[in-house]
Amino acid sequence: MNQISPFKSSAFRITLIYMLLFGLSVSIILGFVYWSTIVYTTNQTEEAIEAELKVLSTVYERRGYPGLVTLLSDRVRIQQQRPGDSSVYLLVDEQFHRLVGNISSWPKIAQDRSDGWLDFKLDDSRDGSTNEFTARARTFVIENRYNLLVGQGMRDLANLKELVGRALFWGLGLTLALGAIGGLMMRQTLGSRLSAINQTARKIMQGDLRKRIATKGSGDEFDELASNLNSMLDQIEGGMEGVRRVSDNIAHDLKTPLARLKNRVEELRFKVAGNIEQETSVDQILHEADGLLATFNALLRIARIEYSEQRRGFKNVDINSILYDIEELYDPLIEEKGQHLNVQLGTSIELWADRDMLFQAFANLIDNAIKYTPEKGLISIRSHSKDGIWYLTIADNGPGIPEIEHEKVVQRFYRLDQSRTTPGSGLGLALVFAVLKVHGMELKFDDNKPGLLVSVSTPIANGPQLPHA
Repeated sequence: MNQISPFKSSAFRITLIYMLLFGLSVSIILGFVYWSTIVYTTNQTEEAIEAELKVLSTVYERRGYPGLVTLLSDRVRIQQQRPGDSSVYLLVDEQFHRLVGNISSWPKIAQDRSDGWLDFKLDDSRDGSTNEFTARARTFVIENRYNLLVGQGMRDLANLKELVGRALFWGLGLTLALGAIGGLMMRQTLGSRLSAINQTARKIMQGDLRKRIATKGSGDEFDELASNLNSMLDQIEGGMEGVRRVSDNIAHDLKTPLARLKNRVEELRFKVAGNIEQETSVDQILHEADGLLATFNALLRIARIEYSEQRRGFKNVDINSILYDIEELYDPLIEEKGQHLNVQLGTSIELWADRDMLFQAFANLIDNAIKYTPEKGLISIRSHSKDGIWYLTIADNGPGIPEIEHEKVVQRFYRLDQSRTTPGSGLGLALVFAVLKVHGMELKFDDNKPGLLVSVSTPIANGPQLPHA
């Protein structure tokens, strides 16, 4: 059975697309949640700073500079009593000397954003920590003499970013893992249903025309596909069975009168004994009758092989013994034609096969090689095993077969132009092809330069192996 590469599998590609789309959609959602959370928290911080700055501005307008200093002092004192309070206050003079505030000096490294906000680093020990953290603030100029800075530390926001980022990372990872599991389950489901269809199709191609695709009764698309395919197979089987029945009936019906005709011609042969001219004519009629009977027998044989539903007569067969028997059978004919036969067979193997059918198929191939190889020509038969595959090659140095004709010569009654003047019905290779197909063997033709190279190959473990007696 051919294994499809995962990267070529439609189920794999669907799973991959499903995972990518699922991961992308979840990433967009989680990214929006992250962005919304950070923006919302940042906006709250900025609104709190704006509100505090507005309060201080109002106090300054009503109570002047002394009132502002008093309020700032109260704010700093209250902030120092609340370790979790991250408010930042600083009032400096024209030379930026600290007057009131909870940070030691005006920020030396400050990034003035285009929207008027300042982002800077703090590393003082207001809350007992010496770690550096980011703060955000707004500034306000008083009487062109004093500079007021009001802000908040962004440590909580940084912690929130880290917390939310970590949660989103693990959430996305978990989502992708669940998506992968779901995708693999979907791939397995699709693969199992398609595998069942493919296995049934292979058995049907091997000759089991009664095989049907099993349905699960779920009523889904696969059940509908299986039902339609089964209906189609029923019609095909019915049509092929009808053709086979008609062919068998025609062959049988014609064989009987042909046999009677041959018997009467043989009787006539005795009656005209002594008349050379009439004997020659009768012999020609007998030869034609024998050819017709052989053609009908071959047609019936091919039909039985192609439409057989069971491998009746199959057992463990020693392939080398078949080839040696064929060699012994054709040795006299090869010597008569002055040809040379070179046989090199590898280690003997056993295949699950019908011995008579293989004998006839291999004999047909060797008979063709003898027929088309010229006198003193060379015919070679070789077999070997490699990587679990058994190979048989039959080579000759005759006229060969053009590459364009390789697929046609196994069709019934097809004959090459140079073969039409030689005896035969064009069924020999069709019979070989039918026998090898039912045995799961592959037949190939190649150019022997000159001549024809016929290759037969099959997996060594091509069927159940029976114990030796």
